[in-house]
Amino acid sequence: MTGGGINRPSGSGGAVWLATAATCTAVCISVLAGWQRGGWLAERVLWVAIGAVLVVAAHLMPALCRSAPPTIRCIAGALWLACMAATCYGHATFFLMAQQHAGEIRAEAIAPPAVAPVALPGRQLTVIAEDRASTIAALTRAKAERCAKDCTALRLKRATLAAQLDALDVETAEANRAEATEDRREALEDRATAIRDAARADPVTSRLAMLLGTTAARVDLLSGLAFAGVLEGVACLLWFMALKAGDSVTVGAVTLSNEAVAIGQARADDLVTPQPEEPESEVERLAAEIAAGRLRATVADIRRYLGCSQAKAAAVRRQFSESAITQ
Repeated sequence: MTGGGINRPSGSGGAVWLATAATCTAVCISVLAGWQRGGWLAERVLWVAIGAVLVVAAHLMPALCRSAPPTIRCIAGALWLACMAATCYGHATFFLMAQQHAGEIRAEAIAPPAVAPVALPGRQLTVIAEDRASTIAALTRAKAERCAKDCTALRLKRATLAAQLDALDVETAEANRAEATEDRREALEDRATAIRDAARADPVTSRLAMLLGTTAARVDLLSGLAFAGVLEGVACLLWFMALKAGDSVTVGAVTLSNEAVAIGQARADDLVTPQPEEPESEVERLAAEIAAGRLRATVADIRRYLGCSQAKAAAVRRQFSESAITQ
């Protein structure tokens, strides 16, 4: 005790604030996780209530049961482990769903490819190739024919087949160009899809999964459980320290009160000093001398013994006579 005050454990106020912040954070996480689990409103409310109770129980049980009997502490320890497991499970659910929502937001931020879809020609390249082959064969036969009389019809046939072949060549080129554009568009879409899929995963999680040789989903689960365990452990430790510090302050106050009472009693005892004995009166001294035969009960002898006036000697003799009669 210094300066009449109580030695409060250093940092007890900070421990209370940190413990309260950790518990409030854990309760908020449990509320969100419970709300996401339920379907109906009643189910969500019950999930939220269960999560909040388990969080508070997990945080305060070690501090509240530290002075309980061994049997109670064993039971409380088993219940505390169950509360911690359920709470960490709920928190892991929240972390995974939060990561999923963040991934969806990152994926939606990636713009789709700017290449518009191309309208493909009505016929496939295989059909066009068959028609072109037939046209080339007919043109070859027309060129091999020899006209006997009128060559106009043969020339017209050859020109028609050549025009058909040119048209088929143009159609083939357009179909090839359209297919190439469509392939390029699909490639861009595939690349954008791959980028969106990569954006859905946390960058640290992806690289850690590659480093550990496992999947990103497993790393997400383990990291969620780790975060939940750390939060719960910190809250339990802080509440243990805060409540223990409160007990120390209470004990200190009781000790101070007892010390103050003891000090007050000691000071009261010091103040009650024994009264000094009253000096022996002149009448008592005179009575002792007369009883011993060393003095006579006369005014003259009393005056000589006391060295006083005659009037005082007479008064003393009168007091002696009255006391003798009383006795």
